[in-house]
Amino acid sequence: MGGNKLAKAVDELIEELREREGEQDKMLPKTREIVRECSLAIRAIHSAEISKSKEHLKKADSLLAECRKTKNFEYLLEQPLQEICEAKTLLAIVERKELPTFKDLNMNFNVYLLGLCDLIGELRRHMLENLRKEKKEEAEYFFAKMNEIYDALLPIRFSNSLLPGFRKKQDVARMQVEQARSEITRSRH
Repeated sequence: MGGNKLAKAVDELIEELREREGEQDKMLPKTREIVRECSLAIRAIHSAEISKSKEHLKKADSLLAECRKTKNFEYLLEQPLQEICEAKTLLAIVERKELPTFKDLNMNFNVYLLGLCDLIGELRRHMLENLRKEKKEEAEYFFAKMNEIYDALLPIRFSNSLLPGFRKKQDVARMQVEQARSEITRSRH
């Protein structure tokens, strides 16, 4: 009799796993599309096509809302949420608006912090583009924002078990700020 109970329990588990697999199969293409839309939004920001950027972010938000209907795969949203953070915070800085918080963006603080680290690289790219165009005041603005964000993140020193991937991205951000400092200093002379 114990075998029948076990067999029934296994059958129930298999059914549950099939349902989850179906949900996951529907969700994965949407997460890739969110990342793609955010990439296009960032590209549009760098090209000064703000309205186009907002259209891409609107699509990303719509896809994210669909993905959030299931709670089984929250971990699959980590990368897309980082990309949304990166794109939306870059847009805020370019538009000279206040930086949205993780609560404003409706995401957990870990993906927000990772997105902010990635933002520093996008700000450096914007700074370099302005230097190339000889728009030194604009370049200085983006360099100041890089420093401001990096300085805000600097006191965050916790183990990888609490903030997976953060320290590595924080180190990359530090290198980008140091390179940008060198580049902006050379442009001043």
